[in-house]
Amino acid sequence: MIGFIARYFSSLWELITAPFRMIWRGIVRIFPPRDCTIMNTSDGMVYSYQQNSFWRFTKFCVILTMFIWASWSTYVYVYHRPLLQKRTQQLEQIRNQHNRHMADLKVYLKKYNDLTRELNIMDDKLSKSDKLSDADKESLLNNKSKIIGELDFLQSRISEMMGDENYTPEFEKIAEISTEFELVRNENDLLKQKNKQIIESANEISDADNAIVNAVSKLAADKTDELHKNLKKINNSIAKLGLSETKLIEQANKYSNQIIGTPFVQLNLGKNADEKYKKIAKDIEKWHGLDRLTKVLPIGAPVAKKTITSPYGIRKDPFTKVNKQHKGIDFAGKIGTELYAVAPGRVISAGERSGYGTTVEIDHGLGFTTLYAHLSKVNVSRGDWIRPGTVIGLGGSSGRSTGPHLHYEIRYKGAPFNPINFVKD
Repeated sequence: MIGFIARYFSSLWELITAPFRMIWRGIVRIFPPRDCTIMNTSDGMVYSYQQNSFWRFTKFCVILTMFIWASWSTYVYVYHRPLLQKRTQQLEQIRNQHNRHMADLKVYLKKYNDLTRELNIMDDKLSKSDKLSDADKESLLNNKSKIIGELDFLQSRISEMMGDENYTPEFEKIAEISTEFELVRNENDLLKQKNKQIIESANEISDADNAIVNAVSKLAADKTDELHKNLKKINNSIAKLGLSETKLIEQANKYSNQIIGTPFVQLNLGKNADEKYKKIAKDIEKWHGLDRLTKVLPIGAPVAKKTITSPYGIRKDPFTKVNKQHKGIDFAGKIGTELYAVAPGRVISAGERSGYGTTVEIDHGLGFTTLYAHLSKVNVSRGDWIRPGTVIGLGGSSGRSTGPHLHYEIRYKGAPFNPINFVKD
C-alpha cells in the first residue's frame, strides 16, 4: 500500500486531494476560461478581461439553483396551494359542524333539564296521591307519560345528530328561516329607503333638466333673434335670388372650409325622445346655421369710408353715353385706398380682366363671390385663403375707368345682383 502511494503520489495530502483535483479538472473541461471583450460606448474604449473556470462554474451553480427554486415554487403554488385551500375549507366545514352540534347539545341539555325537573315535580305530587282526586291523578300520569315521550324523543334526536353528518334539527331550520326573514325585511327597508332617495334625486334631476332646457331654449331664442336682426337687411336681396332662410341655414350647416371649420353635426335623437329635446336640437341647429351665415355671407363694406358714386342698375355709360347695365356699385376713393375682404373665402382670380382692369375675385361659399375692380395693386394670389378684414389690394383707376374708385360686385352663382343691402349699415 505504501509502495502504491509512493509510486503514484508524492505525498499523503496529494492522495487525499486527488478526487477533488479530478473533479476540478472535469469542471475546467466543461467550463474552460473564456476571454471577453466589451466596448464603452461613452469613450469608445475597448476592454478585455478573462472569465476563469471558477467564476463560470459559480455562475452556473447560481443559475441552476434559481431555476430549481423557481420550478419547486411553481410546483408548490400550482399543486399544493389548491390542495391546502381544499383542506382549509374542509377544516372550516368541520369546525362549523362542530359548533352547530355544540349549540344543539346546549339546547337539548336545557330541554332535558326542564323535562327532568317537571318529571320530579310530578313524581313528588304522585307520592302524595292520597290527597289527590282520581282526575288529578290521571292528569298527572298523562303529563308524566308525555314528558317521558319527550325525553325519548330527545334521546333519539341526539343519537341521530351524532350519527348523521347532514343532520339539521327542526328548531335550527326554523331559526335559519327566521334569520333569513329578518335579513330580507332589513334589506327591504334599505331598498325602500334607497328607492325614496332615488325618487328625490330623480325629482331634483328633473327640475335641473327643466331649468337647463329653459335656459338653453331662451339662450337659443335670444341669439337667434339677434342673428335675425343682422340678416334682416338682406332678406329682400336673398328672396330675389330665389333663396329662403331655411335653405340657406341648411346649406350653411353643411358648408365647411379651413377658416369656417367642419360641417355642423346634427343632434341625432331617437324617435321616442322628449319633444322638448327635439325642439332644442332644432333651435340649436337654426342658431348655428344663422351664426355661420353671418360669417360666410359677404355682408359689410369693402372700404372704410362708404361714399357711393354710382349705384347698381341702368345708367348712362361714361364713355359711350348710352344707357347700360351697371353690374355693381362704385365707391369713391383715392389711388392707394385699402380694400378689405368682407367675409372669409378663397381667392379664385387675381390679375387683369378685360374692362375691369386689375381685379380680385373671392369665393365665399354657398354660391356667393365678390369682385373688386380697377385696383392699382393686388396683395393676394389665386388660391389664397383670406379672413375678414384682410387687405386684398389698393384702390386705383386701372382698366375702363374715368378716375380712381372701386367697382364692387357681389355675385350669386356667377350672376351679379344689387349688393346695396349687403354693404349698407
